[in-house]
Amino acid sequence: MTSVSVVIPVFRGELALPELYERLVSALEAYADGFELVFVEDCGGDGSWSIIQAIAARDGRVRGIQLNRNFGQHNALLCGIRAASYEIIVTMDDDLQHPPEEIRRLLDALAPDVDVVYGAPARQQHGLLRSLASTMTKMALSSAMGAETARNVSAFRAFRTRLKDGFSEYRSPSVSIDVLLTWATTRFATVRVEHRPRYAGTSGYTVGKLMVHAINLMTGFSTLPLRAASLVGFAFVLVGMGVMAYVLINFVLHGAAVPGFSFLASVITIFSGAQLFALGVFGEYLARMHFRSMDRPPYVIRDRTSDGPGDAPETKPYAVAGALENV
Repeated sequence: MTSVSVVIPVFRGELALPELYERLVSALEAYADGFELVFVEDCGGDGSWSIIQAIAARDGRVRGIQLNRNFGQHNALLCGIRAASYEIIVTMDDDLQHPPEEIRRLLDALAPDVDVVYGAPARQQHGLLRSLASTMTKMALSSAMGAETARNVSAFRAFRTRLKDGFSEYRSPSVSIDVLLTWATTRFATVRVEHRPRYAGTSGYTVGKLMVHAINLMTGFSTLPLRAASLVGFAFVLVGMGVMAYVLINFVLHGAAVPGFSFLASVITIFSGAQLFALGVFGEYLARMHFRSMDRPPYVIRDRTSDGPGDAPETKPYAVAGALENV
């Protein structure tokens, strides 16, 4: 038995929240010493915050945080993680694609030599394009994390609360919880869990947003694009040497230079394209440095529910005094 903080970023989830709450309470009461539910409403513009307030008013184990604008899923998760105060943190989506009953499988897989467990879906409930975009994002994440486990990452994860100390001072507006976890540990594991269709509504992650997220991961947390630019530059040096050899051989054998404007124009275009590609990669990294130098916060809180008495034990295994107030 252990104590659990469940952190749920909420974005236009008003239809699923009552059902999600009931099933979470039913599941956690069966095998957790104590638990809390931390809902972070990411300014979706629907009635989610009113529902969270109503639930928190009648159940002291529920806390709600409302962000001042839409910051994104990972930023909302960071906010909720910093507010969590129990021994284990579980993160999940608000659409019931991650069944609350499967939390127990994550906790059972959190062995003494494991710090993070991902609940990888046994079968995805996405379309072809969404699945392809998700695969590309995981490949980018694998490069950023430097761990093979990245190919099985999921928003359904459980990890030890002490890991958040590894990124307690992080303030960049670009957030990837999975990368931040690698700053604190290398002990990851994966367990297969059920993945169900959305309870209601549509996903806020479109194919375009996933592609942008993949680019942000590569340029914000990895040097892979810089290495790619170096390899492209080296490859075109070889191409240039080949072109030079072709020109010299043609001159020696035929006594004339290579004729034709199209040949010269194509060579110039190829080399110019390679240079612009490298400049674009460098520009992305400079932009990241610029945004970080501005010290923009990853989130800003608009409102929060008051902490109720609940039924939490007096001594929490990982207690942080005033954790919610210090988010």
